[in-house]
Amino acid sequence: ESLPVKFAIDRGGIVGEDGATHHGLFDLSYLRSLPNMVVMAPKDENELRDMMYTAIHHPGPIAFRYPRGAATGIPLNDRYAAIPIGTGQTLTQGGDLLILAIGSTVTEALNAHDILMEHKNIHTTVVNCRFVKPLDTELICGLAQKIPRVITVEENVRHGGFGSAVLEAFADNGLWGIQTVRLGLPDAYIEHGPRNTLRKKYRIDAEAIVNAAVNFFEPQKT
Repeated sequence: ESLPVKFAIDRGGIVGEDGATHHGLFDLSYLRSLPNMVVMAPKDENELRDMMYTAIHHPGPIAFRYPRGAATGIPLNDRYAAIPIGTGQTLTQGGDLLILAIGSTVTEALNAHDILMEHKNIHTTVVNCRFVKPLDTELICGLAQKIPRVITVEENVRHGGFGSAVLEAFADNGLWGIQTVRLGLPDAYIEHGPRNTLRKKYRIDAEAIVNAAVNFFEPQKT
């Protein structure tokens, strides 16, 4: 069916102090398996407002997930704007590396972009993908053809999540030879702890993105 039900998913990703049972680590994976479902995640509070507006006016089932904790602190827009379903947003331009991020990891990707450009002379294209389903295949695959080194970042388990959707898009569109690293959470239950500490431990913060990027160009010796 395609009923216009709206899912507002609080505590998406790591929730830290709320306890181990409250993490929202699997929703991107299981929701994208449902027919007709739209799955999206905002990078900040403005985009959350716009996604709420988009969801209200969408004629079918739609979900938007957002993290626990304080917002990013950006100024709020005066008006809401509908986001075209299944469209990503290119935030930076760079020909060395493509970083595909979703939801709360977009800020980490932008921080990594600044560090890489300033300290490593690595220039990255960062995409705020916004939608896990439907994925902006045209944008992602078009960029990957030009920049065949890709890092995907998500605050969700890697199994069946956003990074998996990207790999499926590459395969379905006949893109072979794209070097891809998926940063996300392991196939495990995550313990209680401060959010930033757990993000660092499980390698989904800016430092982890920087390290993954450097390894493309300066592989660690074994």
